[in-house]
Amino acid sequence: MKIGQKDFDFGGGHTYVMGILNVTPDSFSDGGKFREMDAALYHVEEMVLDGADIIDVGGESTRPGYQAVSIQEESVRVISVLEEIKKRFDVPVSVDSYKAPVMDAALSAGADFANDIWGLRYDVLFSEEERGWGAGTMAEVVAKHRKPVCIMQNRREAVYEEGLLPGMFADLRESLSIGERAGISKDRMILDPGVGFGKTYEHNLQVLARLEDFKALGMPLLLAASRKSVIGLTLDLPVTEREEGTLVTTVQAVQSGWQMVRVHDVKRSVRAIRMMEKIREYGEK
Repeated sequence: MKIGQKDFDFGGGHTYVMGILNVTPDSFSDGGKFREMDAALYHVEEMVLDGADIIDVGGESTRPGYQAVSIQEESVRVISVLEEIKKRFDVPVSVDSYKAPVMDAALSAGADFANDIWGLRYDVLFSEEERGWGAGTMAEVVAKHRKPVCIMQNRREAVYEEGLLPGMFADLRESLSIGERAGISKDRMILDPGVGFGKTYEHNLQVLARLEDFKALGMPLLLAASRKSVIGLTLDLPVTEREEGTLVTTVQAVQSGWQMVRVHDVKRSVRAIRMMEKIREYGEK
């Protein structure tokens, strides 16, 4: 898959690293830390030097109980830093937003990849009044710009009467169908199980325990478990002390043959992946 100017070999057995840049005042992990442009760009430089393959920019926190921001404010936050990153660094840039107008503006401004926490289904699950915008769906926006998209599984409530994995797989297949009907080719879509979204603590642990099962979907897979509440609750640790737990999930993704992880600490994640992949290489000899 080509993202920006970089070719990602999702069939080669390597796990790529997506580095997180939150330009929000209230992100659950690093809220406010990178709002100033110089701090944001310095952090991008750090992540690139540490081995990030792609940078994911978010302009609205989606932590539990988050405060939604206007389309205009989110667009300004994202596009201002996006344009500076594209000027200064040779790295693909992803934009994390579920709002079609924000994504349209970001992709128009040069973003290389769409990261949608509602998996192209927000326009289906929420009314126009709830959304706050009218015509134009996320799937139509991504298809128009011909950019790749990460489709995350999410639900309004953590209820899976059909069973957790069957329900998640059904949601992800629906998202794939929505994308294909809009004109997004299947080879431009990546799947994310949505750890921490629309799931209970036990659900999140089940997902992490069964990463191998998701390969049955036959798609590239991205794990975004970095510093999530499932780690904090398990270890009884604040968000600032969840790196060891995060690294366990990263190693789990590598062992399970996943193609990408989305993380806050790029340096340690890259090192863990390199070590795990070398061990696996010798195990296959």
